[in-house]
Amino acid sequence: MLYDQLDALRKYAQNRLSTVLLETGGTPQARSERESFTHLYTDDIAKYDAAENGLCFGRIDLGPGDDAPVRYVGRVGILDEANDYETLLLDWRAPMARPFYLATPAAPENVLRRRHIRSRSRRVTSLADEYLDLAAAREAGLESDATGVAGESALLSALDAARTGQMNDIVETIQSEQDAIIRSEHRSVLVVQGGPGTGKTAVALHRAAYLLYTYRQQLAKSGVLIIGPNATFLDYIGQVLPSLGETGVLLSTIGNLYPGVRATLDESPTAAQVKGSTAMVQILTKAVRDRQEVPSAPQTLRFDTYDIVLDRKIVTRARGRARSSRRPHNLARPLFVASAIDGLAQQLAARLGENVVDGGSLLSRDDIADMRDEMKEDADVMSAIDALWPDLTPQQVLRDLLSSPERILSAAPDLTAAERESLLRTERGFSSADAPLLDELAELLGIDDAAEREQANRQWRNQIADAQGALDILTGSAPQDLEDELDPEILMAYDLIDASQLASRQDAGARLTTAERAASDRTWTYGHVIVDEAQELSDMAWRMVMRRIPNRWMTLVGDVAQTGDPAGTTSWAEVLEPYVAQRWKRTELTVNYRTPSEIMTIARDVLAAIDPVQSVPRSVRDSGNEPWAQYVTDDTLVPTVSDRLAEHPRPGISVVLVPHAMLEQFVHLRSNVVTVSTVKDAKGLEFDSVLIVEPSDIVTESPRGMGDLYVALTRATQRLGVVHARELPAELSGLAAFDVLVQ
Repeated sequence: MLYDQLDALRKYAQNRLSTVLLETGGTPQARSERESFTHLYTDDIAKYDAAENGLCFGRIDLGPGDDAPVRYVGRVGILDEANDYETLLLDWRAPMARPFYLATPAAPENVLRRRHIRSRSRRVTSLADEYLDLAAAREAGLESDATGVAGESALLSALDAARTGQMNDIVETIQSEQDAIIRSEHRSVLVVQGGPGTGKTAVALHRAAYLLYTYRQQLAKSGVLIIGPNATFLDYIGQVLPSLGETGVLLSTIGNLYPGVRATLDESPTAAQVKGSTAMVQILTKAVRDRQEVPSAPQTLRFDTYDIVLDRKIVTRARGRARSSRRPHNLARPLFVASAIDGLAQQLAARLGENVVDGGSLLSRDDIADMRDEMKEDADVMSAIDALWPDLTPQQVLRDLLSSPERILSAAPDLTAAERESLLRTERGFSSADAPLLDELAELLGIDDAAEREQANRQWRNQIADAQGALDILTGSAPQDLEDELDPEILMAYDLIDASQLASRQDAGARLTTAERAASDRTWTYGHVIVDEAQELSDMAWRMVMRRIPNRWMTLVGDVAQTGDPAGTTSWAEVLEPYVAQRWKRTELTVNYRTPSEIMTIARDVLAAIDPVQSVPRSVRDSGNEPWAQYVTDDTLVPTVSDRLAEHPRPGISVVLVPHAMLEQFVHLRSNVVTVSTVKDAKGLEFDSVLIVEPSDIVTESPRGMGDLYVALTRATQRLGVVHARELPAELSGLAAFDVLVQ
């Protein structure tokens, strides 16, 4: 019945979409309505298609007896239209579905039995029952759940399944501590601290789906932004929200958050640390002020057969007036230009008046005003003034700064010589660390959009005129005798809409999705922001993010023990209190669903070296695979890694994690089941098998190398191996010798 209803919903949406697409012509209003319905029905079809797999995954029995209430839980809510809209399937986000995730034998939530339903396509493949009433469990000859893990058999089955290269949702196996975070009503910054494998990313994505379900009207207009650590990660999680029926969320990295810019360059650790520091605010401010120049020598200009002199006095006065306005650079520029032009006009007027006797005046105020207007149209005059206070873009300022040792020295005299050298580059393009700098420069420069606004106003006036013309045609097309006979209570199209409303419906921008509009607008403010691997963000990146969420309603997930970026954080309080003071809440995920206990035993020693106080999350399973290390010579390093990869069972995804300097030596091993990556690019991802190459080099190539090693160790869901020609870090002494294991 559920799939019959789903098919009926899909068929209705498809039929309506087909009808809308076949319609042509009509009034502007009709065309606009067709656009809206097209988006609506297309989204509905996508939602129903996504729900097809695993539509119903759970059931809760709320009491004994055949007539006891039973609730089915699934990906979307479905009502029985033929039976007074009775609920056939509860949306997993609905309040009535919560007992499916929260009920335990100690607190059964009035649930007698919880059933996990697994299916493939439309065929049920397995059922797993949990009796939460102890008496009923004994009668059924079953033991109650003693692990604290809800739906243990279903969960372990999902965890043991081979990875496919894309993240799956956890909607079928959400645990109690995860559910509490997903549905949290905290309306400021919610921090989810969790060690590796605790499901931080899954919780963040399901929280996004839950918030969009609960606060649909509010968030549909402002949007939800999810920031991930790298593009690979965004590809990895890309199907989760659509599978939960949500397609309107913007996914971005910090490097791509500034509109029109894509991060393509890498940074040295020193440059990343410098660029991530808030010291860059003063450096960028000085870089902008350096573009507000005073001429070192007077500049003679030819204007209307006269020589005029653009000297330090005129420019200094103009610069002082512009700066005293405290406007951003580009918005203060008209003041600078006006003052400089006025100084030149007064200079020329004084010169022309030198030959006037008896205190007379050769030029009136109107004459001087005309002179100023003519100077503004003079190419030579304006070129000279523009050079002293140019109209700038963030990209232009940053490129000029980072390509010039002289500009870097002038803007950043307090940096060391090595730090200034690390900033210097010759290649074009930007890095992830540059995006927050561009955003800061956009604030310092401002946008002089007066011309664009005037053009937009003209276009809007033209649209209104066209819309009014369409309404006039509609009004005039009704026969007079018909209008005379019509009941005055009957409303015509032109009674329901005015020209302004009709014009707005024809605006192409209005037909874009919220995510599409937000992606192209630097000043867009979101209703909610989620940051994954939030510990990696620099201080400058936080300034960029906070501009996009003035209401400070955020969900941050991360683990300060896994911080690898040189400019990242090890303290949530230091990051957040400058923005929200004490109005943030820390929660914690304590159970490791990804990493087997055998691997976490090794990772525990690395974590102790990073932070002796922090505890290791508890693994819910063993894999039966002992982590190992194999010592080789330099010339056999690559062949050995290739041999070990060939031994990994399939299906499954393997990864080779290497120091950045060795990446090119191993890229030839990549295939559809093998990834070769640095630790930085593997953040947030998981693999069936992990091979780590030269862990000592991974530790030494970054100021936070131990954090990178901890990340590398905890990417595996099944198997972990280490291949090395150099001495292992002492923290890995617990690894078994490969030669001993194979004997």
